Amino acid sequence: MAKQDFLVELGTEELPPKALKPLSDAFTQGIARGLEEAGIEFGKVEAFAAPRRLAVRIRNLADSQPDKSVEKRGPAVKAAFDDAGNPTRALTGFATSLGVTPDQLDTLETDKGAWVVYRTVEQGKPTVELMPELVEQSLAGLPIPKRMRWGAHRTEFVRPVHWVVMLFGNKVIEAQIMGLNPGNKTRGHRFHCPKSLIVPTPNDYEVILKQEGYVIADFAERREQIRAGVTELAEKEAGGKAVIDEDLLDEVTALNEWPVPLMGRFEERFLEVPAEALISSMKEHQKYFHVVAADGEMLPLFITVANIESKDPSQVVSGNEKVIRPRLSDAAFFYETDRKTKLEDRIDALKPIVFQEKLGSIYDKSVRVAALAKKIADAIGSDPALAERAAMLAKTDLVTEMVLEFTDLQGIMGQYYAANDGEPEDVAKALNEQYMPRFAGDDLPTTLTGCAIAIADRLDSLVGLFGINQPPSGTRDPFALRRASLGVLRIIIERELPLDLQTCCEWAEENFTVLTEQNTASTVVDYMLERFRAHYDEQGIGAEVYLAVHARRPTRPLDFDRRVKAVEAFRQLPEAQALAGANKRVSNILTKQGGDSIGETVNASLLQDSAEKALAEQVDQQAAKVLPLFENGDYASALSSLASLREPVDNFFDEVMVMADDDAIRSNRLALLNRLRNLFLRVADISLLPTAG
Repeated sequence: MAKQDFLVELGTEELPPKALKPLSDAFTQGIARGLEEAGIEFGKVEAFAAPRRLAVRIRNLADSQPDKSVEKRGPAVKAAFDDAGNPTRALTGFATSLGVTPDQLDTLETDKGAWVVYRTVEQGKPTVELMPELVEQSLAGLPIPKRMRWGAHRTEFVRPVHWVVMLFGNKVIEAQIMGLNPGNKTRGHRFHCPKSLIVPTPNDYEVILKQEGYVIADFAERREQIRAGVTELAEKEAGGKAVIDEDLLDEVTALNEWPVPLMGRFEERFLEVPAEALISSMKEHQKYFHVVAADGEMLPLFITVANIESKDPSQVVSGNEKVIRPRLSDAAFFYETDRKTKLEDRIDALKPIVFQEKLGSIYDKSVRVAALAKKIADAIGSDPALAERAAMLAKTDLVTEMVLEFTDLQGIMGQYYAANDGEPEDVAKALNEQYMPRFAGDDLPTTLTGCAIAIADRLDSLVGLFGINQPPSGTRDPFALRRASLGVLRIIIERELPLDLQTCCEWAEENFTVLTEQNTASTVVDYMLERFRAHYDEQGIGAEVYLAVHARRPTRPLDFDRRVKAVEAFRQLPEAQALAGANKRVSNILTKQGGDSIGETVNASLLQDSAEKALAEQVDQQAAKVLPLFENGDYASALSSLASLREPVDNFFDEVMVMADDDAIRSNRLALLNRLRNLFLRVADISLLPTAG
């Protein structure tokens, strides 16, 4: 079977920069998936993406599908022929449906009798016939929220399509794609090479574009060239360091075909404005990278990436400096204006802003969060008054000019303005820390006041929305309650806070008068504990460990985490599987014999066999040893100690008949097993762990 390289390129108007990489990935994956489903052999799959093109190259693509053996079973032999050996209607009907005669059919012997079968070889289709449909299918499946039409075309895409290249080896595949006839001609840079370029073979694609067309078609190559160029420029020209935000780098990569980094300056007076505001202005509006000195202080410099190699770069720099000046002037004006009004005086401005129709305004939420944060602060050894104060000021920066213009600065500007107002340092920090962690892996609040506000704000949203029957669904989570839950769990665990979720949610519930659902606090706690599953899955801890702990429903996250870590360590011990199996056996026996009605008081005088006496003695010794460990939350040491029960437990089940005829002896043995099981249940239900055999 012959193999050649394949190339498809879609040439368009400038594609949305934030969507370019996802579109490229989806286009590439769609074609690869189509080839796999069609059974066509292929080698390496390479993606190309630039502002005006999406392309995919498939290395060593087979020129056709492989031939496929087909076998279709018909009627049983005894039903296919009459007594004289002539074909029955069942046989002729089967043959006719396949377009063959009865004498072209074979028989198949099985353990259930003989059957008539049709065997043939289905020839694979040529790849050139299949590729247009595979490409169209992949394009149709791209994640495009809103497609557009252009001119008189009925074709729809994210941007108008102007040319298509589709090559198999050095031959053009002639079949319409997006309403256009493919060819072997691509187009270069809009300004440096505004003409068609012939692509002789797929292997020449990116080489032709780079050498003749001023286009670096490979997204990853272009991205790293920009990173290197921006970094080098900052070091050489300013002795500083360019701060490269990865999302901004992706966006800049998607905006440029032929990137040329250039450095510009802005007036030093703007450095009086908080750096975050300047960065946000440069990043959001102009897609600039900022530069810092060795000590991390911001320099009055920016780096822009031009999509053109200008003969006079100073003109490009000058133009960018003129554009950024009014942006930074606006930021400076907002900052100066905002500082004239204290955050405290903005509290009433929160009253008209709706948080949620049934749950009231942002002001109402602030009052609730303040009451809850006060209790949480007291519970974690922080200052309740500071937490209450911070909670009332927490959302006031939402009505400042700066945050209205740059919404990503909420909290950050609150901290600056609170410090300007003379608020205590913990209060000012908490206004920013209330949003931490903002995303997975983000930093946590550093102050206890910040922890109290961050937890209270999230719990208020969770309890309020669950309480009016608006929990997140499988596809909708408009208030980001999943993220809020994980944030609370992370703060409590990693900051080692002695908080009980049940208590905190009940405190939150007390602040509402509009909740319609029953047992809201418990429902929220159950929801939050479920979030632990993904949390531990990311750490490589199996679901069975989580489920073993979750079965006991510990509602203090720090305690939950310690149990999980202890069970995970126990699971690695050689005794773990046998003890898990024994616990499962004990659980089944106790459930059948009345479960909760069985006590755990063992009468030593009723112990008869040496194996049950040994187990009882060992259980007594272990209880004395591990109960203090349980009280101190040292679950790992306790479970490690309990692992020594494996041998007496195994001997007990080998030598002792639990269900003795004598009622008193039977009850005493059940009590011994119940006492044994309850020791493990102080940590988790280890019967849910994998068992030996």
